[in-house]
Amino acid sequence: MPGIDECLYEAMTLPGARGAAIVDWTSGLALGSVGDSPNGDYEATAAETAEVARAAAEYQAFAPVDDEDDVDRDPGADDAARKGLPVEDLMLTTRSGFHLIRYVETTFDSSVFLYLWLDRHTGNLAMARMRLRSLAERLVLV
Repeated sequence: MPGIDECLYEAMTLPGARGAAIVDWTSGLALGSVGDSPNGDYEATAAETAEVARAAAEYQAFAPVDDEDDVDRDPGADDAARKGLPVEDLMLTTRSGFHLIRYVETTFDSSVFLYLWLDRHTGNLAMARMRLRSLAERLVLV
């Protein structure tokens, strides 16, 4: 199971990866980062992506907690099985790149996400999304 550094280096092996970070969206601080930053400032990028991640996770407009249209939901599942954030990941596209935010479920407060910046022309958005999901599930934070 990878730690922060191993997780970030594995994310950077994706085609088109330009930069990656693990960010606490409560504080806006990066727990680790590697590669480039879209604006050249790792701290500002962490704080800005944390604002986006926090808004999507907390605002009911993005993911209502009691979404009746949830096709993956087991009708017999209790509320304990539905704990955690209602949002899995976010994808933002710009003219030059893709920005992926994948929420990491933890045993403590689950306020951590993986951030990946991909080049639009050489990156593979579908592959990156699948790889980030795998990394988020395996990531060990101590």
